[in-house]
Amino acid sequence: MSRRDQGAIELSQGGSRDEPRGLQGGGLQLERRDFLKVLGGGLLICFTHTSARTQESGRTFGRHELPKDVGAWLHIAANGQVKVFTGKVEVGQNIRTSLAQQVAEELRVPFDSITMVMGDTDLVPWDMGTFGSRTTPTMGPQLRTMAAAARAMLIEMAAQRWRVDAAWLTAGDGIVTDAKNAQSLTYGDLTRGEKLVKIVSGDYPLTPATQWKVAGTAVPKAEGRDFVTGKHKYPSDITRPEMMFGAMLRPDGFGATLDSVDTSAAEKLSGVKVVREGDFIGVVAPDEYRAQHALSTIQAKWNVPAQPSNLELFAYLKSNPESGRDEGPEHVAGSVAQAMAGADLKLEEQYTVEFIAHAPLEPRAAVAEWNGGKLTVWTGTQRPFGVRDELVQAFHISPEQVRVIQPDMGSGYGGKHTGEAAIEAARLAKAAGRPVKVVWTRREEFTWGYLRPAGVIEIKAGIRRDGALVAWEHHNYNSGPAAIGTPYEVANQLIQYHPSKSPLRQGSYRGLASTANHFARESHMDAMAQAARIDPLEFRLKNLTDPSTTVVDRMRAEAIRAFDSG
Repeated sequence: MSRRDQGAIELSQGGSRDEPRGLQGGGLQLERRDFLKVLGGGLLICFTHTSARTQESGRTFGRHELPKDVGAWLHIAANGQVKVFTGKVEVGQNIRTSLAQQVAEELRVPFDSITMVMGDTDLVPWDMGTFGSRTTPTMGPQLRTMAAAARAMLIEMAAQRWRVDAAWLTAGDGIVTDAKNAQSLTYGDLTRGEKLVKIVSGDYPLTPATQWKVAGTAVPKAEGRDFVTGKHKYPSDITRPEMMFGAMLRPDGFGATLDSVDTSAAEKLSGVKVVREGDFIGVVAPDEYRAQHALSTIQAKWNVPAQPSNLELFAYLKSNPESGRDEGPEHVAGSVAQAMAGADLKLEEQYTVEFIAHAPLEPRAAVAEWNGGKLTVWTGTQRPFGVRDELVQAFHISPEQVRVIQPDMGSGYGGKHTGEAAIEAARLAKAAGRPVKVVWTRREEFTWGYLRPAGVIEIKAGIRRDGALVAWEHHNYNSGPAAIGTPYEVANQLIQYHPSKSPLRQGSYRGLASTANHFARESHMDAMAQAARIDPLEFRLKNLTDPSTTVVDRMRAEAIRAFDSG
């Protein structure tokens, strides 16, 4: 934040093939489709769900109407083992464990009887993606409802088999029991591994948190032993029979076009295949070393357009609005100009936000395999169905011809919503006629992955001698509108977000614009308090006097707690 962010990417002139000169505009574009697979075997519970609102990075992409037949959420095999299907993915946040706990709680089965099937587009219901901290508040209740409905169904099945009143029966530890008649059946006895369909409409009563025995408790991490012993296979660990390794030729700068290329030296290397489709140039080799060596022998000349340096970045963002996009939310109240003219103390400041890389532990990686017209890709992504859509568009094939599988990956932080490595691996695999693995180098990840947006935030404010705010003007250029408003009471406000032409690819990042807008606003409040010689806590509390909103109550409590602990 401020003048120079920790961990920010510095942009410079010059550089190698993997270190671009200057900057180029770009952005994260998310697609959405509705495809659902219904799987065989076991107990199938279907849930009537109206719609899901697809929102991310402060941008809304519309409403996705989910079908009433959501798919195979729960599968109870004849041996009592439970499979739970979800489009959410595990990227280090441990939802494989927490979601399994919630299902175990409502289904009344042991935690270790549950296997989570996650992020496989051929096996799980459609899902918009894993981001925004939405798994626990959205997928958790959905799976709990499925589990509660399944439990009720199993009790009813047992009651019909025994010809008794279902009210006499209880479910626990994967068994339905009739204590009155001293009889019991396991869930597997009841399902016999068959698919049983139930349309779930409305809400099922869920177990109150005060009665939880599995959910919310400390349990060993699901599949934790595989992670600590090295048995778990991340996307970069996936191997396939006769697999080859791919590497991509990168431009000398962002937005560069290829002027000329000589691949003759690479083509002479044993076992190496050069793939060229327009400006897409890659190599495939039997091992990673030979792929990188072959790439180094390619001689390419690029035309790189003039672009701003890092020193010019913030002036560039202010002076290059993005055409075709609305300026975003604008809040106007009173007259800032008049209030500022009469203010006893005025303060104006500019705050800057650098581009920041996500720096995941595991860079982008993918293995692609074509088999009889069917494309299967194993890749690290937060949006398996989004990547499937990208592959569908790239190769002009139907969704049924594409399967995306996400092995639990080494973190993402919002940086793995797009399928660059998946598309590259698929193109190389199609040309080579064999499975191909592409793993970005750390340099490629920092250079060619999209970044948290840089931005300029300008704030003007005025107060009376007693410390009351009378004017507040806040402009955000490019970094985003999230949390741009102020919770402080001020009669005269002008708050606006201004989209800019981004000179680098930019997209989702943890917190995104909210962190920058919060930082700028609270820094300005501190500066105002200092200029007015008022204690920062007292200054905030003075401008948080409306008791009618929970936001004010929360702000007051947080402010007092922060300053007491500081």
